[in-house]
Amino acid sequence: MKPASKKPRPGRVGRLLAALALAAAVTALSGCRTLTFYGQAFKGQYELLAHAQPIQKLLADPQTPDRLKERLRLLLDLRVFAQQKLKLPVDGHYQRYVDVHRPFVVWNVEAAPEFSLQPKTWWYPLVGSLEYRGYFSERGAGNYGNWLGKNGYDVYLGGAQAYSTLGWFKDPALNTFIFEPDADLAEVIFHELAHQRVFAHGDTDFNEAFATTVGQEGARRWLRAQGATAESEVYRAELRRTAQFARLIMATRAQLATLYGDERNEWGKLITTSHKRRVPRQQLRLEKQRVLDQLQRAYSGLKAQWGGDTEYDGWFSRPVNNAKLNSVAAYYDLVPGFQQLLEINGGDLEKFYQAAERLSKMPQKQRRQSLRRLAQAFPALN
Repeated sequence: MKPASKKPRPGRVGRLLAALALAAAVTALSGCRTLTFYGQAFKGQYELLAHAQPIQKLLADPQTPDRLKERLRLLLDLRVFAQQKLKLPVDGHYQRYVDVHRPFVVWNVEAAPEFSLQPKTWWYPLVGSLEYRGYFSERGAGNYGNWLGKNGYDVYLGGAQAYSTLGWFKDPALNTFIFEPDADLAEVIFHELAHQRVFAHGDTDFNEAFATTVGQEGARRWLRAQGATAESEVYRAELRRTAQFARLIMATRAQLATLYGDERNEWGKLITTSHKRRVPRQQLRLEKQRVLDQLQRAYSGLKAQWGGDTEYDGWFSRPVNNAKLNSVAAYYDLVPGFQQLLEINGGDLEKFYQAAERLSKMPQKQRRQSLRRLAQAFPALN
């Protein structure tokens, strides 16, 4: 079982940080705050690459701790499985290792208005608009988050154990995830490699839901291949809890959307509209807090069903707001559609990837509508 202090599954795998070196080249056209952001991004990525050590060298070094050697050997096995059985582009990824001497490699900043679930977006060269800002230091993320908060936003800072550079660099393995339980390590690796197989320009929810589906399915297949029956049952129970948690969050977002007067646009994304409820702000705050208090009580009920499992206590231990709720939706809102897409392709991953690639080439409205239609035939996550 995962330790009680472990960060909840929605934030465990990171978001995308692509082409940082190239992005830094455009900062001359940007403001001071943007310049600072790209500067830390370039520095953080450079330090990862500069300090990465070849895994084979570490395995041959008698000074390398036995526990680390065992995890690195498992990682190499997972790379082979990803390439041969999951048809993922392994290339030169995860052949090097870095200890960053901190629990997370990046901290993602997400934001939304106080009375809307429409996420704030940021534009990046090459990848388009995304719903987060990634920092290599918690202090940098916190400073930016505080600035956003002073400007009226709900803000969420989430630590990430891994991220993908979409093939611009050869991603190293990190201390932030290498000691995860076997199934969770497998999911992390397969999730990040999936980002390099299919990527939709400027569509955070599509990219994360696709990678989440691949990561979970890949981990299940890897456990079956190992004949790890008991571990498979533990992992499947984790996924069931994750599904219940995600549904609870989605239901809460639906309540808040009604309260705020948010509407879904033509491709199903919640946005603020001109038809906001004419309610005093203080009353809105009270009603918002009532919905969030109800969420806490509902979670207590889920924990009772789970026999007291504390997996999500950490997530609920800090204040919940619009941005924090959105951080879960980004990973799981479109997952049912991808699960159904895998199902209708008979579980054939290559056909599934090709279908997902076709979706990624469609206009955002059309691909979102396609995934939501697919999801109607899928009763629940996992």
